[in-house]
Order: sequence, then structure tokens, then C-alpha cells
Amino acid sequence: MEKTISQEERIRRAEQIYNRRRIAKGVRVSGNSVNRAEPNKISLFKKTLFQIAICATIYIIFYLVKNGNYIFSEEVLNKTKEFLSYDINFGNIQSQITMFIENNKHKLWETTFNNEISNEIENNSINNEINETIENEQISNIVGGIGGPITNEAVEESSKEKITEDKNEEKDETENKTEKKSQNELDIEYIKENYKFILPVTGTVTSRYGQREETEVVSANHKGIDIGALSGTPIYASISGTVTVSSEEGEYGKHLDITNGDILTRYAHCSKLLVKEGDKVKQGDKIAEVGSTGNSTGPHLHFEIRRDNRTINPEDILKFD
Repeated sequence: MEKTISQEERIRRAEQIYNRRRIAKGVRVSGNSVNRAEPNKISLFKKTLFQIAICATIYIIFYLVKNGNYIFSEEVLNKTKEFLSYDINFGNIQSQITMFIENNKHKLWETTFNNEISNEIENNSINNEINETIENEQISNIVGGIGGPITNEAVEESSKEKITEDKNEEKDETENKTEKKSQNELDIEYIKENYKFILPVTGTVTSRYGQREETEVVSANHKGIDIGALSGTPIYASISGTVTVSSEEGEYGKHLDITNGDILTRYAHCSKLLVKEGDKVKQGDKIAEVGSTGNSTGPHLHFEIRRDNRTINPEDILKFD
């Protein structure tokens, strides 16, 4: 019975026969290379590359020959020789660079300093934004922790509380500034903001407000201002109000008090009084005449301004000649 041979076995035997014949002819061939075309393909690729390289070389040679008149011209050769003969002094170049840095180091420092400042400002801005974000997150977390989930109403309530706190701080600062002002300064500001005055009489100031040399007639602490004028010169109401005092007694001699709210104006040492207690007078009304009654050294008007019985320097309210 004839034995059946597989196709693979037939191929293997054919390769053995083929190899034996090649060896007999003096050529040894590996069995792995049989029926494989890769070496031939690689060899063909190398030959193609070699041929392309030869063609490119021939083309370059023809190009150089064709343009040789310019490439090897006298002008090109001279410039080449000039460049090659140029003596570069590296020491001189180094000294010039050093001198340039010394002369411009302040500019370089300013540029560096400005860049550092810009970077610092930018970093500060970023840090401020980060801090603000963290603060907002903390507020949100606090609101959320107290009232449960964070809602728009909770955030608005937190914002209102912060605004109220800011207003209270501003109010406290305003009150502190107010406390630093003297009572006299507060009185002057109050009078200027709420009342308008006119000069009660035209004349020359003979004695100013405040401390002065004391005599038998003149007091040491002058509570008003003395305006010298001829006896009988008209005296006008500096502000509107009600006559609360119309008297001829005491050191003021003949004098009047006109009250408007918490402000009182006094007109003293008059020669004649033209109004009486309880009369309503308007600003500019003629109320008396200049004289020298009471403790007086000559004809003049003693004029006072008071707030809650605290005297004010009339020159802080009015401008006198």
C-alpha cells in the first residue's frame, strides 16, 4: 500500500534536493531563504538610491561649471580674501561689552526693579482676589453651616449684615472725630450751618473777644466784641428773634437780649433802647442806639453771641472792619 505524503513533507524534500544540487555546484544556500524575495527587493532599493545620488552629483557639477564665471569671479574671490584676512580683536570686543554694561547698569537695574514691582503688584492682585474668594467662601460656609443649605436669601442676609457692620464702623469713626473737636468748634459749625448774621453796627473794633488787661472798668475776660461808633449811631438786629431782655441795670448799662432758638445775641452800653421784652424783631430792624452806659470807657456797642449760654467769638461768625 502506497504511503500518502503531505504537501509540507513534499516541499521539505524538494528543498533538500535543491540544496544538495546547489552544494554540488559549489554554492551554499540556506534553506530559510528559499522562495523569499526580500533580499532582492532590498538590493534593488539600494541600487536605486545609488543611481539617484550619482545623478544629483552630475547635476551639481554641471551647475557649477555653468555658473563658474560668477562663483570664481575676481570680485567674489577678493571679498572672500578680505573676510578671511580680517583680524578679530576679541579682547577689544570684551572691553567694549564690559564698558557698555557699566554705563547702562542703572538702566538695566531700573528695568529689573520695575519688572519686580510689576510682578509683585500682579501677585498682590492675585492674592487679593484669592483672599476675597476665600472670604466669600468662608461667609458662604458659615451661612450654610448655621442655616443649612446655602441659598440666595442667606447670601443676601449675610451681605446686609456686612453692610450694617460697615455703616456702624463709619458711624463710630464719625463720632470719634466729633469727640476730638472742642465744644467751641462744634458751636461755631452749628451756628454757621443754621443761622445767618449781619453786622449790628458800622464802626471800628476797639476791643476783641477773650482775655485782656483788667482795670476798674474793663473786665479781664471779654465775652464779646466792642465796636466803636458815635453816640446815637443806629444799632440793628443781627438775627431775627424775640426780645427776652430789655434792661437799664447792671454793668452792661442799657442792653438788649434777642433769642432765636438756642442762640442769643446781646447788645450793650446803648444810649437808647427802641424795643421791649416780648417784642418780635426781624433781622435788620433798628433796635437801639450806640451809647456809653454802664461800665464803659466811651461810646461803643458791646456785641455778644451765645449758644446755650456759651459765649462765641463774634469774629468766628462775622467779618468786622
